[in-house]
Amino acid sequence: MTKSLMHKGFNAKQRLLSSVAFISLSLGLVFSTQASVPTNKVYDTGEPIEKPMIMSRFVEMSAARQVPDVSFSDTKGDAVNLKQFDGKVVLVSLWATWCAPCIKEIPQMEAIRQTNINNDLVVLPISIDEESDKVAAFLERHDLSYYQTWLDPEMNIGQVMPADIVPATYVFDGSGNLIGFLRGYLDWGDKDVQPYLEKLIDKYAKR
Repeated sequence: MTKSLMHKGFNAKQRLLSSVAFISLSLGLVFSTQASVPTNKVYDTGEPIEKPMIMSRFVEMSAARQVPDVSFSDTKGDAVNLKQFDGKVVLVSLWATWCAPCIKEIPQMEAIRQTNINNDLVVLPISIDEESDKVAAFLERHDLSYYQTWLDPEMNIGQVMPADIVPATYVFDGSGNLIGFLRGYLDWGDKDVQPYLEKLIDKYAKR
């Protein structure tokens, strides 16, 4: 066999192994998500909202799922939970201080919060850092001290939604039921995002 053919054979083998690895990783993420998403269906969500291209990776679930009523803490140490936003769509943004894309996403999420301050939509960041006492100092160091985040020192997040990928955004209806999610970074500053969020508000805020 010539060196050229051997090289082509090696490249083909490498591409095959890379494909297998990618498929395995993708399936692992899918199974991980399915295994962690609550299974108690509350109602069928009906016809999905038409998505702009920027929201193509957002999954609007076919059935709303009830989630456990667990507590987190705010930066003052007070107990808080998802049930306190009755009648509002809640975007839970999972992030961590060690996640570079999360830092890029923070100003975008804050812009969405400000844009919807008079709408039935809440942007709720939750840090999944194990050393939650260092989060405030981290935000201060990066000139992001304006970012109002919840903390999870008791690691309760896993009871509500998968926390194996950050950034990730999980969406809840006006009764605190999980209705959709997007795992990974998204350019939330895109012009087509806000109109889509307004459609989510119309459909789910009063559910």
